[in-house]
Amino acid sequence: MIRQDIIDSAVKALFNGIEFTSEPSGLYDPLRYMIAIGGKRLRPRLCLTTYSLYQDAFCPEILEPAAGLEVFHSFTLIHDDIMDRSPLRRGVDTVWKKWSPDTAILSGDVMCIDSYARVARAPHECLDEVLALFSKTAAQVCEGQQYDMEFEGRDTVQMDEYMDMIGLKTGVLIACAAKMGALIGGASKEDCENLYDYGYNLGLAFQVADDFLDVFGDEKVFGKPIGGDIVNSKKSWLTVKAFEKAEGGAARDLKEAMAMPVGTPEQKEAKINRVRGLYQELGVGKDAQVAILRLNAKALEAAYKSCDGARFEVLHHFADKLIGRTK
Repeated sequence: MIRQDIIDSAVKALFNGIEFTSEPSGLYDPLRYMIAIGGKRLRPRLCLTTYSLYQDAFCPEILEPAAGLEVFHSFTLIHDDIMDRSPLRRGVDTVWKKWSPDTAILSGDVMCIDSYARVARAPHECLDEVLALFSKTAAQVCEGQQYDMEFEGRDTVQMDEYMDMIGLKTGVLIACAAKMGALIGGASKEDCENLYDYGYNLGLAFQVADDFLDVFGDEKVFGKPIGGDIVNSKKSWLTVKAFEKAEGGAARDLKEAMAMPVGTPEQKEAKINRVRGLYQELGVGKDAQVAILRLNAKALEAAYKSCDGARFEVLHHFADKLIGRTK
């Protein structure tokens, strides 16, 4: 098993040294920009972590696919920011804001292609399975984004629909990372499936936490403006739960608040404050924290089926660190 400090060093070195084609700079500079602004590197870190449960050293055949997961995730963020009209990502201008929407679309496309080239460097003996997993996951992420956009035009969304959507948009890529590391590490089929379930439920917990922080987080820590989901009338976990709990006058108030105009900074702030206040009255912030812990427990239950002792503690620590920001 590979120590955590070695995993941390490998992740840092991987993205400090990552390279993209030089020209045309107008196409590739946004790629370098997205990687340079950092992030949690959650997906490659998880990939290397599950690999480390079965191997004692890293090799290029795991490092490049792990990097590919982050490159793919960054591609989705570039396009998501266009669709969400988000001006900030991790505290700095988004690609479409810094360059243009057209540049962001094209740079995102080439970033997706680059991710496949990296994942394709997996060992020959498991390459077909790795590429099949990654390709299925990539399509599912797009499906999740489509559902997310469609939900914006609906008055209400059922919680099971919402959970299915975030499972596609967020859960499957984290699950893919967990399974890919195990696959390349030589884990059994049963272990790979259990670790996929671990990653999937951890991804759900992570997305609910993200929804919670979008309303109740600190912008300096969160890395983007608080209340973005409210401004864009997106159906977050809190929105779905609030409509599920609201009755009579509270339901009317919530519907009116979600329809408030956002044409000016003052209107945006008024809408965020009004909706946040209703969330607090309905207690959905606390409900979200309970849901996060429940999903985290489900993830650990899946992990325990394949890992015990020190190996399980590695996965337990990873999960706790991921959701600790919402406690």
